[in-house]
Parts: sequence; C-alpha cells; structure tokens
Amino acid sequence: MTTGYVYDPIYLEHNQRGHPENQQRLRAILRALEENGMLDRLAPVPAVPIAPERLERVHSGRYVDQVQRVARQGGGHLDMDTYVRPASYEAALMAAGGLVEATQAVLDGHLANAFALVRPPGHHALRGKGMGFCLFNNVAIAARYALAERGLDRVLIVDFDVHHGNGTQDAFESDPAVMFISTHQYPYYPGTGNLRETGRGDGAGGIVNVPLGGGVGDEGFAQIFREVVGPAAWRFQPQLILVSAGYDAHWDDPLAHMHLSVGGYAAIARALADLAEELCDGRLVWTLEGGYHLEALAYSVLNTFAMLLGDAGWQLVDPLGPSPFSEQPVDDVIAQVKEVHRLRG
Repeated sequence: MTTGYVYDPIYLEHNQRGHPENQQRLRAILRALEENGMLDRLAPVPAVPIAPERLERVHSGRYVDQVQRVARQGGGHLDMDTYVRPASYEAALMAAGGLVEATQAVLDGHLANAFALVRPPGHHALRGKGMGFCLFNNVAIAARYALAERGLDRVLIVDFDVHHGNGTQDAFESDPAVMFISTHQYPYYPGTGNLRETGRGDGAGGIVNVPLGGGVGDEGFAQIFREVVGPAAWRFQPQLILVSAGYDAHWDDPLAHMHLSVGGYAAIARALADLAEELCDGRLVWTLEGGYHLEALAYSVLNTFAMLLGDAGWQLVDPLGPSPFSEQPVDDVIAQVKEVHRLRG
C-alpha cells in the first residue's frame, strides 16, 4: 500500500482572477510535486461526482439547487467572498466525490492514506449556505459517508486551517459519532470557535476548539498537538481520522497572522500520521482547505506527502525558511482547553 492523491482538471475551472482562492493554488502544488519527484511515488485516485444522496446528508436540496442554478446562469456570488463560475457546480461535486473516493480506498485497504487535492474548499459551508470561499463541505460529506455506508461508529476530524471550520462544527455539534478538533486564529473570520463551544445534546464534549491569538508558530502548534489533540483523540478512539488541511497559518500567508513554517506543517503531518497508526490502523485522509501564499502552500503539501509516505530519509524542502518573528506562548489557552474538556497530557 502507498499514499494516494486525488486531482482532476475540473478543479482548475472553478476560478476567478484576483480572488485569493483561485486555480493557481493547485497549479503551484502540482508543480512542486512534479519537480521534486513526488507524484511518481503516489497512487492517483480518480474523482467522480458525489452522488445526490451522499451530498444531501450534509446539504439541503434547496441549497444544492441554488448552486447549480447560479452556475448555469453564468456564475455569481453566494456572498461577498464566495464566487460561483459556470464550472463551479461540477467542480464542487467532483471535490466532494473525490474525497469520498479517497476515503473509500483507505477504508478498503487499497491505500495506506490519502490526500485529496481538491477545490473549491469546504469547511465553512453550512447545510443551506456557502461562505468563506466554500461551496460543499467536503470533509463533512466524507465523514457522513464513513458513518452511514461503512459501519464506522467514531470519526475524528482535525482542522488546522487558520480559519475556524464553522460548517463542519455545525454539521456535527450534536453528533456523538464525530469529534471535531480545530486550531484557529480567534477572534477572526468567521467569528466562531470559542473554546466554550463544545457541542450540544448527545454531542456535548465532541467539539474541541483551540482559539489562538496571532503569532503562534511551530513550537506552539507542536505543544497543542501534544497536549490537546493527542489526548482528545486517544480518549475518543476514532476508527478514521479526516483532516481539513489549511496552510494559511504560515508566517508569510497574506490572510492571517500566524507563524507556522513549512517545517511546522511537516511536524503536524507526522503527528497526525503517528496518531492514525496508534489509534485506527493508519486510516488517515486529508483534504485541502486554505493556504494563499503559493510557495508556502505548495511546499507544505509536498512535505506533508513525505510524512504520509513515512519517508524516514526525507530532507525538508522549504524555500521560505523559519518564521523571522518571535512566537507567542500558548500555555494559557492550552490550560483553558484542557480544563474545559478535562484532558490530561
């Protein structure tokens, strides 16, 4: 078994010039993977459009029809930030479908793990509303697939995008079968993700938010994964780990104020791969969310693949280097999260 990747040219056709979430993001990733010989080491996973019944476990039929209608009419906007182009509906179907195909391949044992290089991204999309550059919530759709069709009882979603995954939280805040752990800058778009948002009803305790001020970097994120993400995952005992991988907490990203480096992202990937090996036979599936500095995004994804492959001899490739800024400590927020969730570690 090896690591798989999802890509389809349709993902490039969802594009608006001048918008930060544009086709150049995927082009930069693919270029870095090709130039460093990574694509040849990976198994391609063909994408297919998501089936309507799978899509509508997460989104209302009325909203799905709206996205289709706007695309057919030549495009438009769902809100000030979220565009639809003529090919966007098909691209969004293929993004969600591609992630489900990757999840299926990992659960079937055909792949050790996988990364879906898809767009449009998804973690902000609500049941009846697209927002934050997102049309359909890819990771939520994949989690529902695993629970409804594969007989899983516990799925963990880890979201390290710099923006809180409000759509994913909303989809599962009352569901005890899914734990959602999010590290994000706060208060920041979309304004959700307070550490006191911990789930509701049967899902109480299943939402673990780690809201961070600006300036947190490699050491802080390593501490968070060691003291919060790991202990929470061990307590939950997932059968599958899904990852919303946003690379916009990089120190040079134009849309946020965090200080992660490419090496810090590689360390996160290694930590999540280790967790998957320890808890769920390595079943780990990633999907692309944000990241708007093209070099930081491309090389972070490149090094992530090396960690997923378990390449012990891999030499970090980072043309940007470590953050030139001093890190802000995270001890206080970690202590608060651990108190709220009664975590040890």
